[in-house]
Amino acid sequence: MDKRTLTCIECPMGCEITAEIENGELVSVYGNGCPRGKAYASDEVICPKRVVTSTVRTTKGVPLPVKTDRPVKKSEIFNVMATINKITCELPVKIGDVLYENISDDANLVATANMQ
Repeated sequence: MDKRTLTCIECPMGCEITAEIENGELVSVYGNGCPRGKAYASDEVICPKRVVTSTVRTTKGVPLPVKTDRPVKKSEIFNVMATINKITCELPVKIGDVLYENISDDANLVATANMQ
């Protein structure tokens, strides 16, 4: 059985969580102070995900900050960034505007700033 120790990032408590894995399956999780910690540990050891933040070019030459609206698999981050690097958007843009639908695993790329 393999044990993995994680620091939970789901809430401010920052619990030290231990996840036990056997044959690629999560067997147990302990040390979490809330239910979100168990879900975090499960995701992190089986299929880690992250929200991707970056910038895209605008037609006015000013970079626009963007992010995925939900976490994407870590294994897909390079593909997401390759797509982001090809995007040029036209202004004006408002926070939350979808710039690219389904960039990965049903995650959309959205603007994180208002720009004129």
